[in-house]
Amino acid sequence: MKKIVIDPITRIEGHLRAEIQVNEKGIVQEAYVSGQLFRGIELILKNRDPRDAGLLAGRICGVCTNSHFRGSIQAVENAYEIKTPKNASLIRDLMSMALFIQDHVVHFYQLHLLDYVDVTRALQANAKQTSKEAHLYCNRPFRNSHTHYEAVLQRVENFVQAGRLGPFSNGYWGHKAYRLSSEQNLLLLSHYFEALKFQVKISKAIAIFGGKTPHPQSLVVGGVTSVADMLNPQRLNDFLFIMKEASDFVNRAYIPDMKLLAKVYKKQMKRGEGRANGNFLSAGGYDIDEQTQLFSSGVIYAHDFDNIEVFDASKISEEVKQAWYNNENPNQVEYTDLNPDGSLKTTYHNDKYSWVKAPRYGGQTMETGPLARVFIGYAKGNETITHFTHEFLEACQLELMDLSSSVGRNCARAIETQIICEYIFKLISNLIQNVKYYDTQTWQAYDMDVYSQTAGTTFLEVPRGMLMHHVQIKNQRIQNYQVIAPTTWNASPKNGDDKRAAYEEALVGLQLHDVNQPLEVLRVLHSFDPCLACAVHVIDCQGNSMAHYKLTTG
Repeated sequence: MKKIVIDPITRIEGHLRAEIQVNEKGIVQEAYVSGQLFRGIELILKNRDPRDAGLLAGRICGVCTNSHFRGSIQAVENAYEIKTPKNASLIRDLMSMALFIQDHVVHFYQLHLLDYVDVTRALQANAKQTSKEAHLYCNRPFRNSHTHYEAVLQRVENFVQAGRLGPFSNGYWGHKAYRLSSEQNLLLLSHYFEALKFQVKISKAIAIFGGKTPHPQSLVVGGVTSVADMLNPQRLNDFLFIMKEASDFVNRAYIPDMKLLAKVYKKQMKRGEGRANGNFLSAGGYDIDEQTQLFSSGVIYAHDFDNIEVFDASKISEEVKQAWYNNENPNQVEYTDLNPDGSLKTTYHNDKYSWVKAPRYGGQTMETGPLARVFIGYAKGNETITHFTHEFLEACQLELMDLSSSVGRNCARAIETQIICEYIFKLISNLIQNVKYYDTQTWQAYDMDVYSQTAGTTFLEVPRGMLMHHVQIKNQRIQNYQVIAPTTWNASPKNGDDKRAAYEEALVGLQLHDVNQPLEVLRVLHSFDPCLACAVHVIDCQGNSMAHYKLTTG
């Protein structure tokens, strides 16, 4: 048995380490995935005014800023039973949906693409043949001309000749797991550069209603402050124009690229390369109208798409047996040193090896994220999701189960982006109609003195999955705060029950072509879009008990 350590894993948010054990055939037998850096925003929130929680919670992560900002604000609103005006909810949704689009596109092209694209082989491509290749996946491919591809080739060659490969340095170029042709490599690489410009534009859309991004500042307890932007036709038109450009890129570049990837890696999808245990979780949300939500809530066990259980927040627990916290006092640090060779202390059953705690739903590990939302929405007959998912599966000659794989997670993320690009225009239309008929309210007054002691919880579907914010308030001050982020679910350690969470389960059984270049491991982990800054919780180095939580529904 050989142990392989990848530390740090790059092209993610935060600090992640993976240790895997492979047999003589290069097949992964066991995996330990470890969050390597502590963050303590929850401790900083203690004793603060609840109205300040959003601005501070938004600093949990530099990527998921709007998600935590909104989750925190809504937790406080739930604590005080504040109902926000319709316009405020619409503006919040518009910001969230723009973030979904930005996050998904940036994840694939800037963080994950080079796990599939061999830059050196792209240099061998024929520009005219690349243009023809693009037409196999889209009737009107994005920026498709041989002159454009020649310019991309020249740009990459300039990198090479100058000896400044930048983001293309230190790749496993020439690895046997790369399967794209030269022209396919060039096609996707050209969209890598286009996605850089895309990122700038979509960020402007978020800033229209958020004031700025990252770390928008327009959300407040009771509503939003961006009323002037809502009433300004030019600002609405600017947002609408950016969304039209975004939709164009998604439908003419992102979705076709996923179809290309699914075609080339169909065998790997069919055999479930990168598949976890099939337990999926979604809280649902985002109203389309009074009867319909964009995302459906539910729980799936063991890929049983015929039996969707109702999501029940009271079934959530969080343990620390194999995380670096005290078993009796989960808010007290208990860090164990590494082995002499620098490896994690994972030899014995109860070794602690991660800063990430271990959330469980009914005692089970769960996967959350775009794949969970697509599976649950499709299985529940959510028309918004079933239409686009069926269209993609039919075009690629795939079955629903095939999406439960590393490539499939990327396909689900792209399908979700396509769905949101349709849905967001409905939201803009609803906002315009409200303003047209003189509904300009964006904030609801409230009285904090109504409750001397209260608590609030919110569940919010965000780009990487299900996010929970929970706040306890006494005498208008935050007593305790708790966050369970999507990556906390997916990157959970084993917790002494030998139940692998999604990251670790998806690695076991993986075949490596070269144990010295574990590209396949990176593909699996990157497919989840890890965000370790969100996943790591608070500690109290003095050993004081900070909080005890019990979730209730209703």
